[in-house]
Amino acid sequence: MKKEKEEQQEQEVNVLDELSKGTCMGMDAIHFIIDKVKDEDLHNELNRQYEEYKRIKEEIDELYPEYSDKHPHETGAMNKAMTWYGIEMKTMMDDTTSKLAELLMQGTNMGIIEGRRLLNKKDDDEQINRLLEEYVSMQEQAVEKLKPFL
Repeated sequence: MKKEKEEQQEQEVNVLDELSKGTCMGMDAIHFIIDKVKDEDLHNELNRQYEEYKRIKEEIDELYPEYSDKHPHETGAMNKAMTWYGIEMKTMMDDTTSKLAELLMQGTNMGIIEGRRLLNKKDDDEQINRLLEEYVSMQEQAVEKLKPFL
């Protein structure tokens, strides 16, 4: 029974870590791309999305100590550098609104896939499930909001 409880807690920490990394990656991508955005509506949408990621990240940070005495995982310096480099390379020849929306949608879709995988494992913890569902829903809405910019 104790081993089951430990495995459950480990799974919950893993979900929170994955959510934390996903929110950090979303904020990083927006941070790296927003200065390239010329379209005011897209700029406003990215600011809105950034605030959503930030809000969810703050919830994760608040919830995390209930499950672990460590800190939630975030994207490391290497991942940040690779994200920045990838954006720079992909926008060097084409930094149109359409291209920027496409890049953001690709990253967001990766977040949705990971979030759906985690949702399919269904955790027993209601707080974590709510946060996970909120994260996936937010990202699915973000994709819909980015489509007109393609």
